[in-house]
Amino acid sequence: MITELPISAADIIRKQRDFFQTGKTKDVNFRIAQLKKLKQAILDNEQAIVQALKADLNKPEFETYATEIFVIKEIDYAIKNIKTWTKPKKAPVTIDFFQYSAKIYPEPLGVALIIGAWNYPFNLVISPLIGAIAAGNCTIIKPSELAPHTSSLLAEVIAKYFDPAYIALVEGGVEISQQLLAEKFDYIFFTGGTSVGKIVMEAAAKHLTPVTLELGGKSPCIVDTEINLEHTLKRIIWGKFLNAGQTCIAPDYILVDKKIKINLVDGLKKTIKEFYGNNPATSPDYARIISQKHFDRLANLLKYGEVIIGGETIPEERYIAPTLIDNVSLDAPIMQEEIFGPILPIIEYSDITEAIAFINSRPKPLALYLFTQNKNLQTRVLQETSSGGVCINDTVMHCGLPSLPFGGVGDSGIGSYHGKASFDTFSHSKSVLQNSFLLDLKWRYAPYEGKLAFLKRLLG
Repeated sequence: MITELPISAADIIRKQRDFFQTGKTKDVNFRIAQLKKLKQAILDNEQAIVQALKADLNKPEFETYATEIFVIKEIDYAIKNIKTWTKPKKAPVTIDFFQYSAKIYPEPLGVALIIGAWNYPFNLVISPLIGAIAAGNCTIIKPSELAPHTSSLLAEVIAKYFDPAYIALVEGGVEISQQLLAEKFDYIFFTGGTSVGKIVMEAAAKHLTPVTLELGGKSPCIVDTEINLEHTLKRIIWGKFLNAGQTCIAPDYILVDKKIKINLVDGLKKTIKEFYGNNPATSPDYARIISQKHFDRLANLLKYGEVIIGGETIPEERYIAPTLIDNVSLDAPIMQEEIFGPILPIIEYSDITEAIAFINSRPKPLALYLFTQNKNLQTRVLQETSSGGVCINDTVMHCGLPSLPFGGVGDSGIGSYHGKASFDTFSHSKSVLQNSFLLDLKWRYAPYEGKLAFLKRLLG
């Protein structure tokens, strides 16, 4: 539903609550039909999606399919597994509950709010929506106004394929988000920055509304000496400069063993040229920065270190070249905030203890990357660091596997989604205990005289 709120947020929510009360969304066959409809909506509008993302981010068509339209695989996964997910699960009972049966029933929460982000403006709306549909909720979607072409397309598609009493989309800026957050929802799912995440959580707390916050942070990339250098180079450059670095799980900075730093840097420079040519500004495979405000912020960060390669900017195109930076002060602004752009600082370490300590001195990141074939080192880093997720000998790819929950920890987020985790996020697990009339043990009833000794033996 396209609305800049001639219809109030309260009215939309009321209509969705009325629809939810009909019980229609609890029917698993209804949910499957809606998921199939969502998939068809994407397939019917593939080229429009490509064009919208080109207009908003200059996103290459390949990247649009690989990171945005690819979400149809998650729909397929939900359709395949939803009947298993929705079945009540037996829970074990202890010997003192031998006459009981216990089950856990997943049930929908009600009306959910999904607030999307601008960097993957299609995927980051549709992916959580899959979970909301699969779990049996009604949903209001608020896409990012910073990606206006994608927001407009989403509004048209949602209005065409879905009843607004079931799924509605609201376009607009900060004031619309504020109006929505003032209302009571049964769940809020937010993707974006930490500062706005705090605002969302504060608004949700007033209504005791549970939230998922998909945030970000400075995701480190550790590079050890025991690696396949060629594969490492390509995987780092791809993960960092995908979408011009505007990826919440992009490697934010490299921590490299000083023994191989020179080889790594030389290789990274060659790989950038291999991927994007001598002048990435003319490459059809390189995106642009979303807005002038974000361009200006990133351009300012370029001064905090020695540019090894890149550094060129074209303000009128919001273009910043793929850039490697050396000799960065750990106290510089570029090392204090998430970069979220095509700038990659390189920091050397002498001992892995030093690198781990540095990571642990910072807020917990959304992702951690480790390149090494050393099994002991892999185990040590996994045990001694905390992050939303870890990818060993690759970057970014862990978010594409629906069997792996995706989410942050600490400052990088609350909650997770993808696959079964999305279904669980938008569901309440209702515990149900059932007794039998065949037997009734009298020991728990008053009067209690003479029964305490038996209870103590039971507890012992």
